[in-house]
Amino acid sequence: MKASKATLLAMALLFFMQGAAQQEVQLTEKDSVVKKSWLFTLGINIVDDSGDEFGNLFDIKDGWNMVPYPSRVSIGRYFENGVGLETIATYNKYKTGKIIDNAENREDIDYLALDLRVSYDLNQILGETGFFDPYVGVGVGYTDANNQGRGTYNAIVGFRTWFSDHWGLDLSSTGKWTMNTENSTNHIQHALGLAYRFGVEKGLSRKGEEKKNLLEELKKEQQRKQDSILAQQRAEEEARLMAERLKREKEAAELAAAEKAKKTAEEARRNKIAQEINDLGNIHFRLNSSYLSSSDKGLLDKLMIIMENYPSLQIKIESHADSRGPDQYNQWLSERRARRTADYLISNGLSAERVELDAMGESKLINHCSNGVYCKEEEHRENRRSEFSILKF
Repeated sequence: MKASKATLLAMALLFFMQGAAQQEVQLTEKDSVVKKSWLFTLGINIVDDSGDEFGNLFDIKDGWNMVPYPSRVSIGRYFENGVGLETIATYNKYKTGKIIDNAENREDIDYLALDLRVSYDLNQILGETGFFDPYVGVGVGYTDANNQGRGTYNAIVGFRTWFSDHWGLDLSSTGKWTMNTENSTNHIQHALGLAYRFGVEKGLSRKGEEKKNLLEELKKEQQRKQDSILAQQRAEEEARLMAERLKREKEAAELAAAEKAKKTAEEARRNKIAQEINDLGNIHFRLNSSYLSSSDKGLLDKLMIIMENYPSLQIKIESHADSRGPDQYNQWLSERRARRTADYLISNGLSAERVELDAMGESKLINHCSNGVYCKEEEHRENRRSEFSILKF
């Protein structure tokens, strides 16, 4: 049934209003942020172990130590809740002439550190701040500095600035407090590195979630209005669908009845063919032989007539041996019997595609004549056979 002109006009107006409202509120790429990722950084580190590192943070000339090549590498995993776990390895060198522990350093000394830290993304509190991504953290580590090994408690503050979802810069400062207060001192370590995120999983930012919720509310309101306008049309549509469903059910019932009749006829025809094949009986071979006798060939000639009468018929030839002789020999012998049976049919014009072979050896005896059981020759002969069954019709 056709909708009225008034209904069509109301629907057109509604769709126009929906399109205008949705254009005003749209989710964009800017509304998605990285939620989880792996993070790899490579860069430099600067160590201030002058003895007054927290009082003179920018004593670059006398207090800062660094090497002119990449000296810091880290790998970490960052989660949706803002927590990050990171492992950091650094190398540096205390330079001759620098102030170390309030004294002028007399020789170059290697600095090595391995640190583990837990950090927290402050954007979880502040909200997304664009490319600026500040964080704080704590950790522990082991440092060999000024020829003194010591465990350290660490506190970190830093930020990352991102150029894309994968590339950015990482800047941080770490205070390191020694666990061994008698033989070593505290120091501070600055770092600057190129950051690469991989295994990135993105999600909506807070602003994006707000837009998403607004869009969902807008869709619900639009749907409510549309449901009101289309109420009468739905009733008409349901009546039409009911009529069509009744018609389909009637057609399906008629089709099912016809299909059932067809299957019944096919099953009867299949049973008839199976009976014709069963009436032929089995081929029985002589002891240790796979050759066909004249009577065997006569049986196969009758089978050929059946195959010619039913061009779509495919059969399986299953050949067997009696229990006398080794299992391996009997398996080989039954394979030859199956092959000779099939070859005779194929040589008389049967397509090889219509025959499937299966050799069973002595695994499917049809009487009690198993290994070690005395049986008459006639009983053993029953097991030396080729059987025929319908494979496909």
